[in-house]
Amino acid sequence: LVCFIDPLRAESKEAVLKCKKAGVEVNMVTGDHPATALFIAKELGIASSEKDLITGEKLGPVELEITPEFINLVSSAKVFAGVSPLQKLKIIKALMQAGHFVAVTGDGVNDAPALKQANIGVAMGSGTDITKETATMIVADDNFSSIVSGVEEGRFAYDNVRKVVYFVISSGIAEIVLFILTILGNIPLPLFAAQLLWLNVVTNGIQDISLAFEPGEKDVMTRHPRSPKEGIFNKIMLSQTLISGVFIGLVVFVVWVFSLRYLHLPEDSARNLVLLLMVLFQNIHLFNCRSERLSTFKLSLKRNLILVFGVLAAHSLHLIVAHIPVMQKVLKISPISFKQWIILFILASSVLLLMEVFKYFRRLVKEK
Repeated sequence: LVCFIDPLRAESKEAVLKCKKAGVEVNMVTGDHPATALFIAKELGIASSEKDLITGEKLGPVELEITPEFINLVSSAKVFAGVSPLQKLKIIKALMQAGHFVAVTGDGVNDAPALKQANIGVAMGSGTDITKETATMIVADDNFSSIVSGVEEGRFAYDNVRKVVYFVISSGIAEIVLFILTILGNIPLPLFAAQLLWLNVVTNGIQDISLAFEPGEKDVMTRHPRSPKEGIFNKIMLSQTLISGVFIGLVVFVVWVFSLRYLHLPEDSARNLVLLLMVLFQNIHLFNCRSERLSTFKLSLKRNLILVFGVLAAHSLHLIVAHIPVMQKVLKISPISFKQWIILFILASSVLLLMEVFKYFRRLVKEK
């Protein structure tokens, strides 16, 4: 009597558990014997009893249309054993019709139709050529945990895209609010074209790149998957972008009016202060954008030293060019006193406190 076993990888069970925490359902679809499939599924933590198993015989003929009853049958199972390639295809179609975003893994020719039908087809590196050509992506090491790591990295990347968009758009909204208010109030424009370019291309441009290097948050694999139909500008993104952008625009507008009408500063001197205030707002608001959920004060600066250097570089650059005659003429700026810098820094810090309050109340609502 000779017995063969293809043992599970040590990390596979942990990967399945990680998927469950992340809200990703893991199903097994195989042509193997039901007893073999159920045994492996139990070891992996995919199934707990025979109630989670459906055989190809119970699924019925593949020629029939996908009915609501069939969708309910498929949705109630975790393991499908003894199924044919066409039944695999029918299962994938049913799951997609049920509203799931489906990824299918496989290595054989018989997996190709299901891989092509799925939202994402994942071929094994050791699989057949036709499977690799049909798939959306290929896992070179044939390891399920690599797919889970890919999901995690994808969530990290998506979060960082949102952070950069949040920072750039909120800065743009602040400038729009500032100019709309000055036009409505029949007040001289607070910034010239060259100054706007300096803000958006130089100081802003240096900093937003650093957000892309922000490490992933630890809880990223405990969140429920977002809907594929959901865009970057969901309710939370719109709220935080508008609140921060409008607030910055209002504060800068008040400083601009106060400088002209109450301090009676010349327009160029007032613009010098307003431009530096906008730079400081960008410097500080960047730390808000490091996380949409966690407090800024809970995120160590060591997590992203590139961001810290980016902020220092952007601000130092602005202070340096204020002492260079050529740039003074181009940007119409001049050095300011340390006392003025402190006052502007305190004003700019208000956006950090505002967004901390926003995050706090958002966490309270989410907990309820």
